[in-house]
Amino acid sequence: MCDGSLPFSVSESKMEQMTFHFDTVLSDVHMHFHSAQHLMTRLNQVGQPVFMSRFQILSDGDAKPEPGADVGEAEGGACGGPQGPEEPVLDEDGDLEITRRPQEPSADDGGRQLVCPVILTQSHSALEPEEEDEEEEPSPTDKHIIRIEHTMATTLEDVGKQVWRGALLLADFILSQPIMFRAATVLDMGAGTGLTSIVMATTAKTVYCTDVGEDLLSMCRKNVSLNQHLMEGGEVKVRHLDWLQQSLVTDADLEFSWTEDEVADLHDNTSFIIAADVCYDDDLTDGFFRTLYKLCSSFTHTCIIYISIEKRMNFTLRHMDVSCDAYNHFRHCLSGLQELEDQRCSFTVEQISANFTQFFIYERIEHLELWRVTASPLTSEKELLTHSALSDHKSTVSNTNQDDE
Repeated sequence: MCDGSLPFSVSESKMEQMTFHFDTVLSDVHMHFHSAQHLMTRLNQVGQPVFMSRFQILSDGDAKPEPGADVGEAEGGACGGPQGPEEPVLDEDGDLEITRRPQEPSADDGGRQLVCPVILTQSHSALEPEEEDEEEEPSPTDKHIIRIEHTMATTLEDVGKQVWRGALLLADFILSQPIMFRAATVLDMGAGTGLTSIVMATTAKTVYCTDVGEDLLSMCRKNVSLNQHLMEGGEVKVRHLDWLQQSLVTDADLEFSWTEDEVADLHDNTSFIIAADVCYDDDLTDGFFRTLYKLCSSFTHTCIIYISIEKRMNFTLRHMDVSCDAYNHFRHCLSGLQELEDQRCSFTVEQISANFTQFFIYERIEHLELWRVTASPLTSEKELLTHSALSDHKSTVSNTNQDDE
C-alpha cells in the first residue's frame, strides 16, 4: 500500500460482510430474452433459481446485430428468438385478434389440460463434482457456443451471478486480439459467472478467475466445467480474491484458496489483468483500485489492465437531476492512479475505442467503455530520476496555476 497517498480508501471489513440497501436489479442481457425461454434448471445453495443460457460466438463477427437484438439462447430455445415481428391480426371491427394455444383435452380428466410439474432440487457443493461428470459430451456444433449458468433479478450484492454487457464487450475485445493474449498468464478480477475467463482461456495459458462468495465461485467453477471443450491448452483456476483483504488466502483447508506456487506464478508471470463491469459501488471501486495498485507495485514487469464499464445514468435526490455517480468515482480513481507519485511503478491510462469486431449478440450502446491501464515498474535509477523530474514539473505547474488564480 502507499501509506494513504492513494485517492481511494476502504474499510478493513470483508466484502462478504458489506450490506447494500438497493432494490433488486436485472441485467439488460437477461432482460432481452423472451419470457418463454426463462427456464430454471435448479436452485443454488442459497435457494436462488439458476438459469442456463447459451451465448453464440459469431465467426469473425459475421453480423453486427441491430440495437435491441436478443442476446443469446436459453437452454432449449432458438438463438435470437422469432425472426422479426409478426403482423398483428385484426378482426372486421379493427380489434386485435389473439391466437390462443390449442388445447388437447383428455377424455379421462374431464376435459382439463394435463399439467406435468417440474421438481427443482437445491444443489449441494458435495454433489457438484458428480453432477459435472454427468454432463453430456459437447457436439461439434458446440465449439462456438458458451453455456453459462446464472441467476436473474438479484440484489446488488449478488449481481455477480448475472451476465452484464460489460462482460460481453470485454469478451469481444479478447476475441479480436487472440495473438496479444496467446500463452499469457491472466488475472480476472471480479469474474462473476466466469464468462470472460472462459473466453480468455481460448487463447491464454493460465487464467486466474477470481471473486468472493462460495456460492458464486461454485457457479463459476460449474461454468468453467461446462465449457472445458473450448479451452485448447488453456486452464482456468477459480480462486477467492477479496479486494478488502491484505493478502491472498492460502489455507489449504479452505475451498478456492491459493497454493504457494500459484501465488508465486501470479506475481512472476501475470502480464494481463482484466475486470468487467466491477465498478458500481464506491467502496468496492476503492477496494478494486487498492488491490490493483498493490499487485502491480509488486510486479517486476509491465502489466496491462483492461477494464470495461457501463456508464449508468440514475436520477438522484441529492442532485435533483440525472447523474452517474459510480462512473464519476471510477474516473476519479483512474485519474488518481495515473497521477500517483510513487517510487515503485507508474501508471498510464487511455480509453480504447469500442470499434472492434462484435462476436456476441448484444446491444453495444455508447455508454459501454473499455479502458487500458499500463503499469510499469520503476526499476532503474534513470527511470526513478525521470519520474521524479516529471513529478516536480507537475508540482511547479500546479503551483503556478494557483498563483495566477
